[in-house]
Amino acid sequence: MLIILLGPPGAGKGTQADRLVKKYNLVYIATGDILRAAVKSGSPLGQEAKAFMEKGQLVPDEVVVGIVSERLTAPDCRDGAILDGFPRTVAQAEALDQVLGEMGRKVDRVVYIAVDEDELITRLTGRRVCRECAATYHIKFNPPRVRNVCDQCGGELYQREDDSLSTVQERLLVYREQTTPLIDHYGREGLVSKVDGNREIEKIFSEISSILGAGSP
Repeated sequence: MLIILLGPPGAGKGTQADRLVKKYNLVYIATGDILRAAVKSGSPLGQEAKAFMEKGQLVPDEVVVGIVSERLTAPDCRDGAILDGFPRTVAQAEALDQVLGEMGRKVDRVVYIAVDEDELITRLTGRRVCRECAATYHIKFNPPRVRNVCDQCGGELYQREDDSLSTVQERLLVYREQTTPLIDHYGREGLVSKVDGNREIEKIFSEISSILGAGSP
């Protein structure tokens, strides 16, 4: 079973993927992780990716697709995998479809976790990190006992630049521009299942499980 997880930053894709991996005996494939692993391995594709990454450039689609397809041929992916962060564009999706076809495989289901933008902004801008020990908090969901003071070491809590309102809004804008065409692409194939991500984690997981069917015995 090959599953693609779509959803904006802050939708909780990683949280759901952790649960799905255990239930369905799948491998979690996050693009950033496998790119770094490929570079570390020194494989030909990894060396190609490294050349672009060292220049601060985006790794070309054909290299990313090659690394993903190479990863999918590993023995631990026999029962399937969950792709998170890939494909990001329709061009990548079309390239992936072609490669999977050559492998005799296909995308089985695209799970789209939809979350209201106001909720996403609350989730993403509310994170605070300790300057001393790097402990993570959230001003709404996991606040410290004393405002802006770390419970563990007493260090100052701060908001990372990536979590600022302007940065979060830009990330969400890029996501919408890239992902809406992807949803349409897979929707035409009848593969997209939209899930309400504004609810509790367990309710979201229960719905995704119902969509995918029974798990491993």
